[in-house]
Amino acid sequence: LGLKVTSVISISCLFPASWHFSLSPVVLPRFLLPSFRQLLLLGLLYSWLREDRHLHTRLGRVPDMEATDTNNPNLNYGLVVDCGSSGSRVFVYTWPRHNGNPHELLDIKQMRDKNRKPVVMKIKPGISEYASTPDKASDYISPLLSFAAQHIPKNKHQETPLYILCTAGMRVLPESQQEALLEDLRTDIPVNFNFLFSDSHVEVISGKQEGVYAWIGINFVLGRFNHVEDEHEAVVEVQVPGSDQQETLVRKRTAGVLDMGGVSTQIAYEVPKTVSFASPQQEEIAKNLLAEFNLGCDAHRTEHVYRVYVSTFLGFGGNAARQRYEENLISTTQIRNKLLGQHQGESADSPILDPCLPADLQDEVGPQEQRVHLRGTGDFDRCRLLLQPFLNHTNDTNTSLNGVYQPPIDFTNSQFYGFSEFYYCTEDVLRMGGDYNSSKYSNTSYCATQWKTLKERFDRGLYASHADQHRLKYQCFKSAWMYEVLHSGFAFPAAYENLRTALLVYDKEVQWTLGAILYRTRFLPLRDIPQESLKGSHSHWHHSFSFMNNHYLFLACFLVVVLSILLYLLRLRRIHKRSTLLHSASGSVQWLEEGLGSPDLTVTL
Repeated sequence: LGLKVTSVISISCLFPASWHFSLSPVVLPRFLLPSFRQLLLLGLLYSWLREDRHLHTRLGRVPDMEATDTNNPNLNYGLVVDCGSSGSRVFVYTWPRHNGNPHELLDIKQMRDKNRKPVVMKIKPGISEYASTPDKASDYISPLLSFAAQHIPKNKHQETPLYILCTAGMRVLPESQQEALLEDLRTDIPVNFNFLFSDSHVEVISGKQEGVYAWIGINFVLGRFNHVEDEHEAVVEVQVPGSDQQETLVRKRTAGVLDMGGVSTQIAYEVPKTVSFASPQQEEIAKNLLAEFNLGCDAHRTEHVYRVYVSTFLGFGGNAARQRYEENLISTTQIRNKLLGQHQGESADSPILDPCLPADLQDEVGPQEQRVHLRGTGDFDRCRLLLQPFLNHTNDTNTSLNGVYQPPIDFTNSQFYGFSEFYYCTEDVLRMGGDYNSSKYSNTSYCATQWKTLKERFDRGLYASHADQHRLKYQCFKSAWMYEVLHSGFAFPAAYENLRTALLVYDKEVQWTLGAILYRTRFLPLRDIPQESLKGSHSHWHHSFSFMNNHYLFLACFLVVVLSILLYLLRLRRIHKRSTLLHSASGSVQWLEEGLGSPDLTVTL
């Protein structure tokens, strides 16, 4: 049995394993082999590098999970204290020295300790609890700052900016109490800590500011502010805010943000085109909802100028909506019973049928003297219809929840991320988190499933680990409420495909504090950017005349050098002449002294 041995070209070391293959001379003539091999290698290498460049771009957005190297002298630090309603947290951020490119922002990341955990500390209660004793505000904050100081190298403290930003809990306080708390912080913190801190670094921020910061943080992590051309990234045409000539540019499409908590719901997204208003009143309202800002360090550049719409709706969170729904149910039941002489809902034997609860679930709502008994029927569509009046939607143009102004959204070229309740409603029980599909979501059989069956599934661990019986009980209601807020309130089409519900972005919980420090440190790169770069960017003729300017500069330097050499030679010649005269003059003095013999004769040259 004869064996035929053939030489084989194996291509494996340069390329991924999935590309491993061989070519035999039996198939390929030997005289074609070398040239074909070279062409093949070049072609595959080119394709691989192109794909690898895109892969690197995507992987580059994944946050660095390694421990922060505190021995790196080029690393900078920053602190943001989030003073919320229930407690305060300090976040420590780091970034390397700016690369000097005015087109790019600082590369800010959350600091990680030696165990690779984010450097974060939280204390309770909220700072607003000290409204009656404002002199204790700095003592309240001190543990957070001491914690941060231990993680930041001591020689970096003086150049580490510290921002103390207060949110919801402080907003409800009278202005005098707010100012008393802030003044104590402004006075005492510089005495006890050596951070870069000024009076403007501590303030109560508005809900609009908080929403903008959250939008900035999420889009920064997603890499939407990196305007390097990438054929795989969606783009949008933007009319630059504030430009007199309605300047337009094409850049990466940013992501909108939907966030539903227990009490409130918030929406934030970029408005790329200049908006028009139905009336002067609407324009005045819109001014409080639209934010225009420049994230770049150079006010003359427009690539990082954004126009963002932010609106927060108190009472439209999942729990608050359920409370409003139950209060309405109690009042309408009492009125109906009084008018008709009935006793519906007063006992478990004659319950009020609630389509927003799972089938056969029995529940009681209201205070003891107004107790109403409910039994679920699990009708998702009926529940949606009952919830629509609670949106307070109007027929006015460009309005959403509560009749609040909302600029048009280009649903054909946009993307949104849904957080908090948008994620919990789709994932915890329904296991549909990620890319949102309204048809699949609305046709789920969860509501119609018997409560007994749902509890059995829960006991068997079929739902998310952090889902509890409260989630099971009100999942049907919250699912319907989320659906109505999204599609009836914010007017998202049922066929919209670019909504992604998420808890984390690239395995990272993105806080609004990231957007805050990114915005507030936006001018720091000016230290590392050559001033010539900034000056050149302010003139339209810089690029077209740069070649000629370089030649003029070289010629001017050459003339200066030649002139310096000539002046030096002239100076040498004068010195030589002067030394010759001095030598001859000294000879004459000696001759005079010897001839006259008079030591008292003074000769001045």
